[in-house]
Amino acid sequence: MASNQTSQRPYSQRQLRVGELVKQNLGELFIRNEAKIPSINSKLITVTEVIMTPDLKTARVYVIPLGGIDTKETVRILTEYSHLVRRALSKRLDIKFLPKLTFVEDNSFEYAEKIERIINKNKQNDKEKKRYN
Repeated sequence: MASNQTSQRPYSQRQLRVGELVKQNLGELFIRNEAKIPSINSKLITVTEVIMTPDLKTARVYVIPLGGIDTKETVRILTEYSHLVRRALSKRLDIKFLPKLTFVEDNSFEYAEKIERIINKNKQNDKEKKRYN
């Protein structure tokens, strides 16, 4: 979903493995509402990707609420209560350093929709051109 490659070196196997472990546990944590975040229904949050820094001390967590509604507000609330999410995550993970969580809205689905609309529009234009030729 979110772009994996920037102008930096590719991610190590360890970063990918720990990122996937954090992603799975965050997903389960949200489904079971173990973080007890006030003013948000965590069952409606999808964790699409987790990207770890090379030292594994920070995780960038890409999230999207169900239906993509109020994404910015959801990210704001998750950021505000990230200490609760970290505490709940610490009970699930047994790793040397529990990563600091940075929540980011995932726009990859919107981007994919935009590309899909452009492709469909081009197909429609091609059909119209063929009809008149």
